[in-house]
Amino acid sequence: MTIAAFDHLDQATKKAVLQQCCGSTAWVTKMLGVLPVEDLVDLLELAEETWYSCEESDWREAFTHHPKIGDMQSMKEKFSSAAHLAAREQASVQQASENILHQLAAGNKQYEDKFGYIFIVCATGKSAGEMLALLNDRLDNQPLTEILIAMEEQNKITRLRLEKIFSE
Repeated sequence: MTIAAFDHLDQATKKAVLQQCCGSTAWVTKMLGVLPVEDLVDLLELAEETWYSCEESDWREAFTHHPKIGDMQSMKEKFSSAAHLAAREQASVQQASENILHQLAAGNKQYEDKFGYIFIVCATGKSAGEMLALLNDRLDNQPLTEILIAMEEQNKITRLRLEKIFSE
């Protein structure tokens, strides 16, 4: 889709497109309030600035719109509207061994118990083993450090999803 085509969509359709990129209601609402933009570069800059103007509760809401890393069944069922994007992002997990998948599931539970939200990582280009190592490393973080890392990972995911949508 082109930026020009996006600009001509009705508000509800624009909202649905943006929600595929980031599940934060505040982010989507703020984005709708400042559009249109000239080009993809402007859109990406605006998306990042808007994300940084959000609060922790907005970040946490965005995290709830992602399947857990390695939970392919959840991705298909619960996250069908953005499943095509998440499936590409987590493509390496589909080839992961049962052992890695079990470790990811255990790590995801431990992470969620500690921080109160799911483990967020920009999975594009990472193997299941790399994501497991990142998960295990980040389990040692303090909550304030971790929320900032998770927020940055969501920002990367949003950027990649915007790039995918507007390059098709």
